[in-house]
Amino acid sequence: MESPRPSVRCPVQEQRARWERKRACTARELLETERRYQEQLGLVATYFVGILRAKGTLRPPERQALFGPWELIYGASQQLLPYLEGGRWGQGLEGFCPHLELYTQFAANAEKSRTTLQEQLKKNKRFRRFVRLQEGRPEFAGLQLQDLLPLPLQRLQQYENLAIALAENTGPNSPDHEQLTRAARRISDTAQRVHTISQKQENDQHLQRVQALLSGRQAKGLISGRWFLRQGWLLVVPPRGEPRPRMFFLFSDALLMAKPRPPLHLLQSGTFACQALYPMAECQLHRVFGHSGGPCGGLLSLSFPHEKLLLMSTDQEELSHWYRSLTLASSSQKN
Repeated sequence: MESPRPSVRCPVQEQRARWERKRACTARELLETERRYQEQLGLVATYFVGILRAKGTLRPPERQALFGPWELIYGASQQLLPYLEGGRWGQGLEGFCPHLELYTQFAANAEKSRTTLQEQLKKNKRFRRFVRLQEGRPEFAGLQLQDLLPLPLQRLQQYENLAIALAENTGPNSPDHEQLTRAARRISDTAQRVHTISQKQENDQHLQRVQALLSGRQAKGLISGRWFLRQGWLLVVPPRGEPRPRMFFLFSDALLMAKPRPPLHLLQSGTFACQALYPMAECQLHRVFGHSGGPCGGLLSLSFPHEKLLLMSTDQEELSHWYRSLTLASSSQKN
């Protein structure tokens, strides 16, 4: 008597089963995280935005600068959640997409929100006492306002990852496949715009910090509009004499060399005087030695039309970082 053959599953059926498992897991994660997200949005909307409006602790312009479109974002989540709870993911996410502009607005206001919070905590005693009181509520579980303010931007990244995963694991014959695909594309586009805004804000912070380090008439407006890459000390090796430490600031299009002001300088101690600004489009970069990764550091040669720089570091890893950053800046200007 022949033994029964083991059942053989069709590869197509197995793939569909894998898709369905991943889809169900992603949908569950989207639902659970949305509930938690909405709860945290509600805490800020209720215990901060609403009460601050009622008490008048902050003037309307300051309150708007601090929270931006927070309540509208909260409302958008309240509209989305019932669709997720009902398993109508495609319909819910596509209906949520018109609210994505709120996240772009929130990102554009993020730096203003951060500085407003710092300023008000520093100079507004009533606000400082109010924030401390609200953060002490058991509902906040030890979270501070500064921890909660970035929530919408963090959630947007989660939306992108989860919407893409849902779309990828939804079969083309599923009734919500097209809705999920459209929603994932729009969420990804918004996330990219927000990322660009965040990059510019971060770069502006770097430029303000570097500008504050540079003193003298020559430094005014020198770095405006540039993209900051890195900064650090390197030794300039002259044709004769001892190497001299200089501070270098690398931007996407230029390398700035500066020397420290004397420590006893009455007004400008702790700042740097600009010595030269080298255009990276004209730079020829070579690694003279320091390829092996040994402990002895290395030397870089930077040739410009009217000057040649030999830059040395005793830190091999630091020099490698500089070499990569200089290569990136030089090649980007020549393409």
